[in-house]
Amino acid sequence: MIFGRSERGKPPVEPVTLKLLVAGGFGVGKTTLVGAVSEIKPLRTEEYLTEAGRPVDDISGVEAKHTTTVAMDFGRITLREDLVLYLFGTPGQERFWFMWDELSEGALGAVVLADTRRLGDCFAAVDYFERRSIPFIVGVNCFEGAPRYPAGDIRQALDLDEGVPLVLCDARDRESVKEVLIGVVQHAMDFGTERRQSVTT
Repeated sequence: MIFGRSERGKPPVEPVTLKLLVAGGFGVGKTTLVGAVSEIKPLRTEEYLTEAGRPVDDISGVEAKHTTTVAMDFGRITLREDLVLYLFGTPGQERFWFMWDELSEGALGAVVLADTRRLGDCFAAVDYFERRSIPFIVGVNCFEGAPRYPAGDIRQALDLDEGVPLVLCDARDRESVKEVLIGVVQHAMDFGTERRQSVTT
C-alpha cells in the first residue's frame, strides 16, 4: 500500500489513487509521456518493428521509430500526498486495439495525444472515449519541425465537442506533462459533476 508523507506526529495519509489512460496513434509519444513524468521506472512492453509487420504498420511520418508498444506502458506520479495517478499507455496500432477495453476498465479519464502531421491517427481514440463517455482531453504533442496550427483549427479538424479541452504539450517535458495530467483530472471531475446534475434535473 502506498502512503504519502505526513507531518511529524500525524498518521500517514492514504492517498486516493486514480487511473488515467494515455492513448493516440502509433508513434505519437505515449511511451515518452509516461516515462517523462513517472516517479518509478516505467513498465514498458516494447518490441522491435519487423519486416513482417510492414504491411500492417503504417510508419509514414515516423520512419525513425524502431520499436512499438504491444501491450501497455505503466507509470505512477504523486501529484499531492493524498493523490496518486496511475498511468496506462495504450498500444497505438490497430491490431492491438482489442486491449483498450481491458485497459480502460476503471479509468477516471484519458489523454489523447495528437501529432499535427498525422491528426487522423487519433480519430480512433477520440471516437472510443466519446462512445464510452470517458472524459478526455486532447494533448497536441509539439514535435520539432511539425507544423503549428491555431487550437481552433485543430479542434475543428478533429471535430471535437466544445467541452473537450485541447492543450499544447511536450511529451518529453515533465512539467508540461504534469499540467496535462492535472487538466485531465480537473476535466473528469467537472464531467462527473455535470452528469450528476443532468441526472437530478
